[in-house]
Amino acid sequence: MTRREWRLPAALILLGLIPMIAGAVRVTELGLGPEVTPANARFVADPLPVVLHVVGAVVYTILGAFQFVPGLRRRRWHRVAGRIVVPCGLVVALSGLWMTFGYDLPAHDNDVLAGLRLLFGSAMAASILLGLAAVLRRDFTRHRAWMARGYAIGLGAGTQAFTHAPYVAATGEQPDGNVRAALVLAGWLINLAVAEWYLRRPARTSRRSRVVAAG
Repeated sequence: MTRREWRLPAALILLGLIPMIAGAVRVTELGLGPEVTPANARFVADPLPVVLHVVGAVVYTILGAFQFVPGLRRRRWHRVAGRIVVPCGLVVALSGLWMTFGYDLPAHDNDVLAGLRLLFGSAMAASILLGLAAVLRRDFTRHRAWMARGYAIGLGAGTQAFTHAPYVAATGEQPDGNVRAALVLAGWLINLAVAEWYLRRPARTSRRSRVVAAG
């Protein structure tokens, strides 16, 4: 990998760092047997889906970031890592749906946000499965597109931290209800818009290739 190729996976991992740290803290807390509070009661009562979600998300975020590196896509590493990334991505999406259906809504959430989680969790799982189906047909263009969309949705929590930040800075309180739903939706939509830009941008050619073509 060249220094330039390192930039994208590094940026993606940094974007996912906030939810990864928050998830690690949550899993550690559950492992230590925390005092039950209104904020964590649902996790203490049924920790399995949140543990699956956090562990799957950490692996999916880190390994998935390197799947975008052109140099690695031409090597066996990409295929081997993909066999881990795909099931981890499905675990993230399906455990997210499990939590949406199985847990009571927290005080700051509402049915609109629950509906958005169902929509985007289903879309993430569908994107990964469509990407898998495409690569089995050796349709690498569609495989790349669907996997990028699934990853964009999966990385939504990282962007959502930034969509929430201006509101918290301006009001001094956490958003709730429809405001929170809108800020969460904004994170997913931003990521999907960036993914579509990434997929549609003109392919870069190396300096050497441009010199040869000009000659």
